[in-house]
Amino acid sequence: MRIAISGRSGCGNTTVSTLVSQITGYPLINFTFRNLAEERGIDFWTFCKMAERDDSIDLELDRRQVEMAMEQKNCVLGSRLAIWVLKEADLKVYLEGSLEVRVARIHEREGGSLEERLKETKRRDRKDTKRYKRIYSIDNTDPAVADLVINTDNLSAQEIATLIVEAASSRQKK
Repeated sequence: MRIAISGRSGCGNTTVSTLVSQITGYPLINFTFRNLAEERGIDFWTFCKMAERDDSIDLELDRRQVEMAMEQKNCVLGSRLAIWVLKEADLKVYLEGSLEVRVARIHEREGGSLEERLKETKRRDRKDTKRYKRIYSIDNTDPAVADLVINTDNLSAQEIATLIVEAASSRQKK
């Protein structure tokens, strides 16, 4: 069972993917821009700006994620584009949330001013969506390819993970 989990920044993608991995015992694949920036010794935000001009960064990241997932019989792949790029996923989950809740989560995680986190998140959402449309013709705000869409605003990460594991279990029984 390969489970792909996607969502915009602040939806709980990393936390939920980690919990699903722990509950199922499946390896977690959560190789992100942050990991690639670290590998290259580049500041995360500088790296994000580079990716806006260099499509090879997204292409490498997504290629490596899919390769890692395909090496596993069972896994949880958590990434912005997992449900689109891992076509072989047995369960595709899209996490969504309101801008306000997502920003509050990011603010809690990263600190700084709430106003700055709001501006940063809006800017990142806009740039990510534009980039994914240009590179892949993917609209990351449209969960149509997902088997399961979960609004995360009023659910804990544990509740979301439980919903995903239940959906995965019911698919395995079929």
